[in-house]
Amino acid sequence: MLILISPAKTLDYQSPLATERYTQPELLDYSQQLIHEARKLSAPQIASLMSISDKLADLNATRFHEWHPDFTPANARQALLAFKGDVYTGLQAEEFSEADFDFCPAASAYAFRPVRRAAPAGSDAALSSGDGHPPGKRQRQRSVPFLGDIITDKLNAALHAQGITW
Repeated sequence: MLILISPAKTLDYQSPLATERYTQPELLDYSQQLIHEARKLSAPQIASLMSISDKLADLNATRFHEWHPDFTPANARQALLAFKGDVYTGLQAEEFSEADFDFCPAASAYAFRPVRRAAPAGSDAALSSGDGHPPGKRQRQRSVPFLGDIITDKLNAALHAQGITW
């Protein structure tokens, strides 16, 4: 079983952690490339590009500049505990037992595994990644040419590992 949940815009990096276990993200090299491009953008460019408020653009600009790939408990937390959108709040992960967290990695989506560490960085960012598109245009599909089939291939491999084929 795989469940795909998109990341939430609301993040919680303050509350006590329900577990100490974690894993590291697999695609940090790609994250570093995107952050490198994001750091070149002003807050107004981020607002235009992502179609978000000025306040959220300022927050994301700060997050882009503070982000670094050396995830620790001080600067990152498990995705399931960091995201606080409606779906994540409904999961009530802060109430999970250790057995629940044991189950999560085996039953979780590839991109944001529940106990995989995530650092705040505006995870739905639509950024230019050397694909010839200038920053400032709203083109959320830019991540598709940048990542190509990487996510699809990882999801297919995870499904295949669970004996799910089509």
